[in-house]
Amino acid sequence: QVQLVESGGGLVQAGGSLRLSCAASASIFNYNVMGWYRQAPGKQREMVASITTGGSSSYLDSVKGRFTISRDNGKNTMYLQMNSLSPEDTAVYDCNLVPPLNYYWYQGTQVTVSS
Repeated sequence: QVQLVESGGGLVQAGGSLRLSCAASASIFNYNVMGWYRQAPGKQREMVASITTGGSSSYLDSVKGRFTISRDNGKNTMYLQMNSLSPEDTAVYDCNLVPPLNYYWYQGTQVTVSS
């Protein structure tokens, strides 16, 4: 049973914006720190942003000031607003717990930024 489902990716030009969503089951969403991760071709997966149940957030240095993570505990959904996108942001984006559990990796959502 899939418990974390990402959506919202797509193709966008450099400088554009996308908003990713992560729908989770209540059993894991309401009691855990959640994070957005990404993996570009040929590179290791990295955590882009994280958010606690109370709403405190942290970011990868390269996305600070451009990306905003948020969560709606009532909807069991986490978001990643991505602005000023650059080709370097091209990757598959996944959501998971922090630290991540292999069991919750799903298919992710592809973000492609053209120059």
